[in-house]
Amino acid sequence: MNNPGFLSLTVALLGFLSPCLTALTPRVSFPMGSPGRHLTRFSSHDVNNTTTLLLSADGDMLYVGARDAVLALDVSHKDTIILRSKLDWSPSDKDLEQCSMKGKKMADCPNFIRVLQFLNTTHIYACGTFAFSPRCTYINSETLSMSLKPDEGRGRCPYDPYQRNTAIIVDGELYTGTVADYRGNRPVISRHLSEGRRADLKLDDTLGWLEDPTFISASFIPDEEKIFFFFSEVGREYDFIDKFIVSRVSQICMSDVGGQRTLQRRWTTFAKAQLLCQADNQLPYNVLQDIDTLPPAEGAPADDTLFYGIFTSQWSVNSGRSAVCSFRLSDIRSVFAGNYKVLNRDTLQWSARVQEKVANPGECGLHNASDNVLRFVKENFLADDSVRPVGRSLTMVSAEQNYSHLTVQRVQATNSRTYTVLFLLTETGYLHKVVLLQSGAHIIEEVQVFEQPQPVKSMKLSISKGMIFVGTSEGVVKVPTANCSFYWTCAQCVLARDPFCGWDPVGRACVGVSNTHATLRQDIDRGQVEEACNSVLLTHKTRFGPNKLPAASCPAGELVSVSLNEVVRLKCPAASQLSQQLWERPNSRLSSDLYLLLEDGSLSFVATPATLGHYLCLSTENDYQQTMAVYQVKQKNTPMTPTGYSRLEIHPVPTTQSLDRPGLITSGRTWPKRTESRQGVTKPTLSNRDAQGTTRQLGKNVTRWTKESGQTEAEVPEGDPLLAARSLCYLKELVVVSVLLVLCLSLLITMVLYVIRQHWRSRTAPQAGSPTRDSDRMTPVEHEALRGNEFLSKRNGQPLCSGHASGFNGALTGSNGHLPNTPI
Repeated sequence: MNNPGFLSLTVALLGFLSPCLTALTPRVSFPMGSPGRHLTRFSSHDVNNTTTLLLSADGDMLYVGARDAVLALDVSHKDTIILRSKLDWSPSDKDLEQCSMKGKKMADCPNFIRVLQFLNTTHIYACGTFAFSPRCTYINSETLSMSLKPDEGRGRCPYDPYQRNTAIIVDGELYTGTVADYRGNRPVISRHLSEGRRADLKLDDTLGWLEDPTFISASFIPDEEKIFFFFSEVGREYDFIDKFIVSRVSQICMSDVGGQRTLQRRWTTFAKAQLLCQADNQLPYNVLQDIDTLPPAEGAPADDTLFYGIFTSQWSVNSGRSAVCSFRLSDIRSVFAGNYKVLNRDTLQWSARVQEKVANPGECGLHNASDNVLRFVKENFLADDSVRPVGRSLTMVSAEQNYSHLTVQRVQATNSRTYTVLFLLTETGYLHKVVLLQSGAHIIEEVQVFEQPQPVKSMKLSISKGMIFVGTSEGVVKVPTANCSFYWTCAQCVLARDPFCGWDPVGRACVGVSNTHATLRQDIDRGQVEEACNSVLLTHKTRFGPNKLPAASCPAGELVSVSLNEVVRLKCPAASQLSQQLWERPNSRLSSDLYLLLEDGSLSFVATPATLGHYLCLSTENDYQQTMAVYQVKQKNTPMTPTGYSRLEIHPVPTTQSLDRPGLITSGRTWPKRTESRQGVTKPTLSNRDAQGTTRQLGKNVTRWTKESGQTEAEVPEGDPLLAARSLCYLKELVVVSVLLVLCLSLLITMVLYVIRQHWRSRTAPQAGSPTRDSDRMTPVEHEALRGNEFLSKRNGQPLCSGHASGFNGALTGSNGHLPNTPI
């Protein structure tokens, strides 16, 4: 089992078995500063690292643990965050000097608040790193002042501000998971602030109950009076893999007071099990990043409590992916009630051999048990089975995003069904709002919270206020959970599939769902517009195509004045990032010879008599089509003689209604119309004001969105009339090109003839002109014979050519220089 080749082969095989992941695309995206998604921010020049958040029960006050300070923020107002009070709590110069002498950076020596919990109705318990010497104190929640002098916080708060920890206060007692030494080598789960006969407890670390853990969260289960801790650690039971990370859930009983002789002041009810976020034939997502508890629905048993967690993988084959898994409380209880692995005390190796079960580890009330029972639970604290996710499958997998934090909420829709909504924060600074459907996860929207990735330590959800609070190194951001007013039609409201929103047919607006709106239109599962909006007037039926409508009955559309031979580009706004665009013309098809469909969904063509007319842009999403833009392309009244191709880009002009509902990318953007000459001749540039003065605006069908998605292939042409009409526009250019071509060919032929003539003269000159040495040695009789032969050739009408000459000379050479029939 220790063979690394076996492990590599296993990883490779599981990687090949992993199926291709379908990309999850957010339907709507709101970049930073988009008025379509209003965010409220709090920041101050003297406030940094606002990374620990505590929300009051009514949701009106947010307490923030920052660097060297504790803040009280009033978040009861919709659009503002007000700083009510601030408590400065910073180390002294002496403390900072000692921290520096320990070899720590001065940037890590301030007091970073890492524990912030309500102790009771009047006080808050806070702990900070305090220059690598943790301190804790009591703070009055009304006046935000310290009630007592700070005391030592070892075992309650980490020394290093970069180490993760978790803490929760139940019934006035503090339960923490952190490290208890300066070097961070002693992890501990402990209880503090115990009173009366109850003693503070911690783990017995002699047998390695924790193996280099990273604490994530703690949750209180009232039904059993247990505390659950969630963390990741090195799985020593997998001894054939070096430093294999596993995710754990551990439990302790609140009634535990430690053993009488064995496990004195130590937990007697500690047990842990593995959380397995894994699909069939795939490598596990084994590193836990964050987890949140979803209480059961009203009237449901406590066993229906769910824990949603974000997991990543340490395997390179799953690099860059995040998975969300959910675990049911009843499954966790079943695993803890089962068998436990056996630890060999000599080799510290785990085995799963069956042995006599002396006691059930993790069971409450073992502090009064015998020493034999306590010794058994001390050595058998790791459950043999793993906690499997609900449905034995992954809730959600993202191949593009690394999620770092999440919070979960259950929402009841108008059909009385409940839906689970996840709010996932990516490492790139986007907040994804996801609804879990039977068909899979659907990302309703993404909101850019930060321009640059920032470390996020805490994210709180206020269900009563409908707000999410995110704490970063720069400040606090408040994000509303619902954004219903953004959807201005029934179709858009239904296609969003947002359980928080529904269409009000009376008020003709998309509003938040509540018990008073029983007639709201929704279709969360399928998003079918036709069924949900059957009684609502739909204005998207403006359609035309071949032989559908006569040209005279077409809508006027946005007027586009062009000159012939201009390259026109008509923009087509996308209804969402999940939609696809389609272009249509009345009584004609879009030929691929005349039109070019660009990647962003816009249509480009050359303005000719055949391409003038109406154009309709349709957006298709979930089997529903709606009109996004209508154009009417006309020739200018005083056309100028074209000198070359120019380019004219046409954008939909925003209407008054669309200005209040900004689009996917930006808002308030101007819509320039311009022409650019390809031959260096600058055309007049039209301003936005001039463009609007010569165009006709549409109603709700024309929006001002500028981000497009999808592309439709051009249809096949049905004939050549359009091509013939277009060719007439190039007659002048064709004549000029033809004349130039004829001149070039004539010049080429002349040059070829000249070269042939020169070659001819070079070959015939020696025979007709200058005498050679052979001719000088000829006798008078031979000269007479030559002249006679030439005379005979000319008389017969056959000029003397090279072929004849060579034949004659050949005969001459073959007779040793004598004439034929002449005796030697």
